[in-house]
Amino acid sequence: MRRTSHFPGRDALKSSCSTVDTHSYDERRLRPLPAGLPQGYIETMSSNAELQAIDSVMIVDDSGVQRSIGAALCRDLQIGQIYEAEDGLAALALLDSLASPPDLLIVDLEMPKMDGPELLEALSGRHVRSPIIVASSRESALRHSVEDMGTALGLRILGSLPKPLTNASLGALLQRQPEVKRMGPAAKAEPVDPEELRSALERGDITVFYHPQVEIGTCRLRGVEALARWRHARLGWVPPDAFIPVAEQHGLIHALTLRVMDVAMAQTARWSRLGLDLSIAINLSPHLLERGALVKEISDLQHLHQLRAEQVVLEVTESSLLRDLAIALGVLTRLRLRGFRLSLDDYGTGFSSMQQLARIPFTELKIDRTFVHGASERESLQVILRSALDMASELGLETVAEGVESLEDWHLVRQYGCTMAQGWLLAKAMPAEQFEPWVQQLHSQRAQLRI
Repeated sequence: MRRTSHFPGRDALKSSCSTVDTHSYDERRLRPLPAGLPQGYIETMSSNAELQAIDSVMIVDDSGVQRSIGAALCRDLQIGQIYEAEDGLAALALLDSLASPPDLLIVDLEMPKMDGPELLEALSGRHVRSPIIVASSRESALRHSVEDMGTALGLRILGSLPKPLTNASLGALLQRQPEVKRMGPAAKAEPVDPEELRSALERGDITVFYHPQVEIGTCRLRGVEALARWRHARLGWVPPDAFIPVAEQHGLIHALTLRVMDVAMAQTARWSRLGLDLSIAINLSPHLLERGALVKEISDLQHLHQLRAEQVVLEVTESSLLRDLAIALGVLTRLRLRGFRLSLDDYGTGFSSMQQLARIPFTELKIDRTFVHGASERESLQVILRSALDMASELGLETVAEGVESLEDWHLVRQYGCTMAQGWLLAKAMPAEQFEPWVQQLHSQRAQLRI
């Protein structure tokens, strides 16, 4: 049975906020899915408990008609509790009266009293962790700008949709976000003790995970990127962005990098003996490019593990080249003379990419994920991505697209002639023992990738 009522005990909000209890949980489990949804979404809804965990939604829109359309769609998507607010102020008041925030928010942009961007700022200030969908009849470039703003504020922005919403558009967006559910406040990471990191390096506790890189034209595995991982006895897995800066600040980055290189090259050699001829990409910190001895240290490891120099790809970011350009150029040119490949990582995130491409003998351009994931929906990103890939082709560089997380991403970078792809569509970074089973999975995934 369906019933509509105003939120109890909040008479002042009756004209602007309401709650709709559409049906009980058991009824939602038994109801068939609505017509008009993409087949992939239907499969996801039927097999993924995470999507069925969306029990409540708040629709914030000054148009009663648009709120009604959104509420009907949410009922069709089996969402049991639907709250409505006519602007940002009403939404905040309604949030204050709820025991816990809704599992999903759908926010319009143009509203009186408090508009969508103002509401996002307020939600960020309140540390709201509910996923958010931006909905507006305004142009896509404006919607995408608000998406970026929300992400920069630390909000969980799922994406944006044009109004009026439809079953197909809302269902497709949720399909691409299989982990949509309300989260509590983000846990504050404990600072890393540099002495504990030093001890971990001495004990060999720093491990290496491997992120596959697949050739787009053939769907063949071409290489892996080596990524440092640290499992702390008390803290669990410590994220790299928490311990790598500490290593740089306390003179540990040299030992950390050589540890990763040694482990990664040894593993690459083992795979070679098994018939897997792969390249291994390793990140170089800006601090290391000031060490003239680095060239010999990397060469010694390469010879120790009997790898070909061209199997080793050394990734540097644009910021790596801003400290002491003369010394960095000397180190990189000597590495290239010895046959190592050089990759400009996170291309597009700095201000001097083209200048660095002209100065340094790079062999590869790695496109940052911000220009790849979701580019199929954003014309401005498509222009930037296509231009970067065209330029790399003219310069004779191989290209790697980071952040390929959907088939739409894959198809776009394939259309634009990118060499390799790396991202969660293919696999997450994994320890060595999981790699060979994943290679077998890649064989079965090729048919889907070649469509």
